[in-house]
Amino acid sequence: MDLRDYGMLGADAKAAEAAGLKSAAWYHSDVPRQQMKELMKRKDGPAIRDTAIWLGALILFAACAIWIWPSWWAILPLACYGVLYGSATDSRWHECGHGTAFKTPWMNDAVYQIACFMIMRNPTRWRWSHTRHHTDTVIVGLDPEIAVMRPPVAFKVALAYIGVLDVWEAMKMMVINASGFITLEEKSFIPEMEWPKVITVARIWSVIYLATIVCCFYFHSVLPLFLVGLPRLYGAWHHVLTGLTQHGGLADNVLDHRMNARTVYIRSHVSSIGT
Repeated sequence: MDLRDYGMLGADAKAAEAAGLKSAAWYHSDVPRQQMKELMKRKDGPAIRDTAIWLGALILFAACAIWIWPSWWAILPLACYGVLYGSATDSRWHECGHGTAFKTPWMNDAVYQIACFMIMRNPTRWRWSHTRHHTDTVIVGLDPEIAVMRPPVAFKVALAYIGVLDVWEAMKMMVINASGFITLEEKSFIPEMEWPKVITVARIWSVIYLATIVCCFYFHSVLPLFLVGLPRLYGAWHHVLTGLTQHGGLADNVLDHRMNARTVYIRSHVSSIGT
């Protein structure tokens, strides 16, 4: 399989545009307008309930870890905390970014900002990145969110389960943006009027991470980092496990979501084994 250039400014990006794949018309199923309106109805109640449970569980497991620390038993509440921090935020980032979790816009925005910090995705950069993803889904050189590249590199896919590559890229971009720079690739999908927001958030996040490190020195403990930042590493496995299944192994450079995306249903089955 030929190597592909997944960069936003590379040869494959130019080839995709020349082939008419950029912002092209996608296949879509005909759904009656009234049925679509019913499917798109939103409510605040369920989202508020689920958010309260999520934040409450985060606080509970964090409190347990702090109370037990430095005993090795702290690994148990930290493991739960990590998944809620480094994985549960992925779905909240996605749905609140689309404005589909809550009916009230500011609630979507508030949870989106929190989730973006935890999942280490600059809220402005990724709002526009995700817009491009839905416009040019799995179009090589145009979609900045292709998770499984072809030919796949098993080692990189394995590293994704502990978030190493994502976090490295996120921290690198945070430093670049906090320094007042927007990369050429970012400029290819983020409008110029949005650049100051990218820079401002990067600077705020930099202060938070520096403050966390200062707390580590002050308290002579690495626990603050296990509560802020590191959960994106040790808690990433679940969102990768469920997320890679959506597009992985499917067609690229096609204009039909039936060929490059799949719906995944996760059910819990309880079985008994008789003797």
